[in-house]
Amino acid sequence: MHPAFSVILLTTLLGAGQGLFLAMFTGQLYAIAHFLPLQTSGFYASGSLLALSLLLGGLGASFFHLGRPERAWRAASCWRTSWLSREVIVLPLTMGLVAAYALTHLLGWTAPWFRVGALAVDLSLILGVLGTLASLALFVCTAMIYAAVRFLEEWHSPLTVSNFLLLGTASGFMLAAAYSAWLGNPLVGFFGTWAVILTLAAALSRGAHLLRNARLEHRSTVQSAIGVRHSALQQKAQGATGGSFNTREFFHGRSARTLRWVRAFFLVTVFPLPVVLIALAHAEVSSTLALTAFAVQFTGLLAERWYFFAEARHPQNLYYQSVS
Repeated sequence: MHPAFSVILLTTLLGAGQGLFLAMFTGQLYAIAHFLPLQTSGFYASGSLLALSLLLGGLGASFFHLGRPERAWRAASCWRTSWLSREVIVLPLTMGLVAAYALTHLLGWTAPWFRVGALAVDLSLILGVLGTLASLALFVCTAMIYAAVRFLEEWHSPLTVSNFLLLGTASGFMLAAAYSAWLGNPLVGFFGTWAVILTLAAALSRGAHLLRNARLEHRSTVQSAIGVRHSALQQKAQGATGGSFNTREFFHGRSARTLRWVRAFFLVTVFPLPVVLIALAHAEVSSTLALTAFAVQFTGLLAERWYFFAEARHPQNLYYQSVS
C-alpha cells in the first residue's frame, strides 16, 4: 500500500496521546494507593493537556487524507458495521474525557464524593476510569480499521491490534518519563520503568508480526488472478502506457532494499535505543536524555508505521507488476 503521511501522523500522534493520558491516570492511581508520592494537580492537568494536544494533532492530520473534509461528520453514520465510523465517534469522546480530567485537576475539583472502603472517590477518578476505557476502545477501533481488512493478509491479524496498543502506550509512558524529568519530579523512574516494560512487550508483538508476515503464503497469485493454472506465467503489460490511480494509491513504489533499511531503522530506534537512553536518563538524572529517548522512539514509530502500510500487498497489484 502507498503510505499517506497524514495517516502515519494520525495513528502515531493518537497513540502517544492516549498512552500519555493512561500514564497520568496510572500515576494518580499509584499515588492514591500510596505507592508513589501524590503530585500537585498541576502535574496531572498539564500532562493531560499535553495528551489532549497530541490527540488534537492527530485529528487535524486526519483531514489531509479526506477527499471532502467538509463531509467528515458523515463518517460516523455507519457505526454498526464500520470500524472507521466507530473511531470517529470514540475519538471526540476520548478527547472530551481527557479535557474534563485535565480541567478537574486544573480547577482543583478533587474533593472526595464518596468512599469505597479506604478509597476516596472523586470526580477526577471517575473521569480517569471513563477516559481509560475510551482510550482502550480507541486503540481497538483504530487498529481494527486495518486488522478487519481480510484481503490485506499482512494486516488481518490480532497482532495488529496488540501492536497499536503496545506501541502507543509505550510512547505515551516514554513521554510521561520525559515530562517528569523536565519538571524534575521523582516519577521518572516509575514512568521510565513502565515505558521499558511496554517497549519490550511491543518488541515481542511486533517481532512476532514480522515473522508471521515473512512466512505468509498469499492466497491470491498471478494464476488465481486470471484463472490460468500454468506454473510459468509472466506479465508483459498492464494495459496502460503510464501510471494511474491504481499504481499510485496501492503501491509504495520503493525497492525491497529501501523496505529492509526502514525495517532495520525502526527496529533499532523504537526498541533498544530508547530503552538505553531512558535508563541513562534515570541514572544520570538528565532531562535531555529523557526527552531524547522519546524523540528517538517517536521518530522510529513514524518509520514503523510507514513500513506497516508499505508491507501490505494489495491483490490488485498482481495486475500492475509491469508497465511495458
